[in-house]
Amino acid sequence: MSALVLTHVTKRYGTRLVLDDISLELARGARLGLIGPAASGKSVLLKLVAGLEQPDAGTITVLGDTITRPHVREVDLGELRKRIGMLFQSYALFDFLDVAGNVAFPLEQRGGIPAAEIAERVAARLRAVGLAGSERKLVGELSGGMKKRTGIARATVADAELVLYDEPTAGLDPVTTQKIYDLLAADQQRTGASVLAVSSDVAALAELVDEIAFLYRGKIVYRGPARSIRDAPDPLVRQFVRGELDGPLTEAIG
Repeated sequence: MSALVLTHVTKRYGTRLVLDDISLELARGARLGLIGPAASGKSVLLKLVAGLEQPDAGTITVLGDTITRPHVREVDLGELRKRIGMLFQSYALFDFLDVAGNVAFPLEQRGGIPAAEIAERVAARLRAVGLAGSERKLVGELSGGMKKRTGIARATVADAELVLYDEPTAGLDPVTTQKIYDLLAADQQRTGASVLAVSSDVAALAELVDEIAFLYRGKIVYRGPARSIRDAPDPLVRQFVRGELDGPLTEAIG
């Protein structure tokens, strides 16, 4: 069974076509990276997969359940989200909860987990992301990097079957970035979770995932092995990954 299947998915905001007839499949336990220029629809795709938004056309199946209307009810989406971990690019932390409360939230939503176990798992996760001692800080007291690490802890604390990462290390220093990617890789190996990750740090992303897909103008124009992404046969992908000024990508944007 696939962890994720998108079939002819289209999404518009007004007259702007963000995702254009996308079909994508992710096998159980597989790790896929998603890259592309700014405003190419990467974050929108993650929100559709999480059931936070609905496509205008097409179907999406997550962990065996179709999550697009009219095939799904909101109550069913709520149950499915308990099996998904998501790191939002904008953090999406609850400002009425402290750091520990934010990280504990997915475990509390599942129900049936003793409070002592929740506290232990939260403490372990905060140590792993370098936030031990910050349990009682409120969101307003956190720096951008601390918010990012709190979001990572929340997304990974419940050992979800499918984990969605939107820019997991944006704004973090190189040392912390490497620690976070090491943590994400170790988590995936331990749990066997399926991973869909968006990142602008292509080199680090290539160490985490098996394949990378390139999203451009609302379409997935390339998908191939992560380790050889710099030498991808598509000139658009090569230019983007290498950060070259001259090439078809520059011409298309300019």
